[in-house]
Amino acid sequence: MISTFFNFPFLFLFRDVIWGTICLIFVLFFHGSAINHVYMRFERLTRINLSRTQYNRVFCHFYSAFVFIAIIHLLEILLWSLWLVGFDLIKDPSLAILFAGSCYTTVGFESNILPVGWKTLAFFISFTGLFSLAWTTSIMIGMTSAYKNAWNQKYGNDGQDL
Repeated sequence: MISTFFNFPFLFLFRDVIWGTICLIFVLFFHGSAINHVYMRFERLTRINLSRTQYNRVFCHFYSAFVFIAIIHLLEILLWSLWLVGFDLIKDPSLAILFAGSCYTTVGFESNILPVGWKTLAFFISFTGLFSLAWTTSIMIGMTSAYKNAWNQKYGNDGQDL
């Protein structure tokens, strides 16, 4: 039983779990700091613009924030693909981007092309995507409320005719 614990495939799995966890933590810290920066900037500018009745600026900040959030997610996919290429797990960078993006979005259209001993890294990529996308959704709901508030103030809509 103990010899089974130390067999060769288990050591590969353990290495995979360690690197997967390290990369997952790094990407989530990156995501948290980047998205919170975008959100706090949006909140600050929205508050200023609403006090000055600059509603169109709120709308511009809203759409700009969404673009920045999309870029953050693309950068996270690129980070995963850089690690895949850097660990020499996938040779072709474009294939690494495609694989990381497929796992990150949990669409799963790309088969698991990772070598033996690294197969569960796909789980860590998808786990990162699930948390990041859920986090983004909660941020976007708050931003949409601020957008709606600016819209209602600009057009005098109290929400009764919606």
